[in-house]
Amino acid sequence: MKTVLELLDQKGSRLWSIAPDASVYEALALMAERRIGAVVVIDDTGPIGLLSERDYARDAVHNTRSPKETLVRDIMTRHVVCAPPELTLDQAMAVMTERCVRHLPVLDDGVILGIISIRDIVKSLNEGRRFAVERLERILVS
Repeated sequence: MKTVLELLDQKGSRLWSIAPDASVYEALALMAERRIGAVVVIDDTGPIGLLSERDYARDAVHNTRSPKETLVRDIMTRHVVCAPPELTLDQAMAVMTERCVRHLPVLDDGVILGIISIRDIVKSLNEGRRFAVERLERILVS
C-alpha cells in the first residue's frame, strides 16, 4: 500500500503558505490562483495553523465581516491534524474521515514535507485500482 510520502513524491510537495496577519481575501486569492483548497499559516516561529475554503465558508455563515477586513489568524484552524510520512493512504483516509478534515499536512520531525488532500488520495487509489483491473482484463483475455 502506498504511503503519504510516496503520494507527495508523485504529486509534488510544493507548499503554499500565508502569514497570519494577511487578510482572508489574500488567502482566498492565493488559493484560487494556485487552484488549491488550503494554505499553511506560518509566522516567524514556523507553522501555526491551516486555512481552508471550509474555514472561510464556516466563518462567512456566522459573521458578516468582509474577507478583506478579516485576518487569517481569526478564522484559521489552529489544531491541525498531521500525518507521519509512513502513513498508508488507507490510514490517511480513515484519519481524515474520522477527524472531518480534507487536508492533511505530512510532518516529519516537525518539518512539513507537503500537504495532501482527500482528492489526492481518492485519485491515487482510483489509479491503482484501474491498473489492477486492466491487468486482470489482460489476463482474462489471453
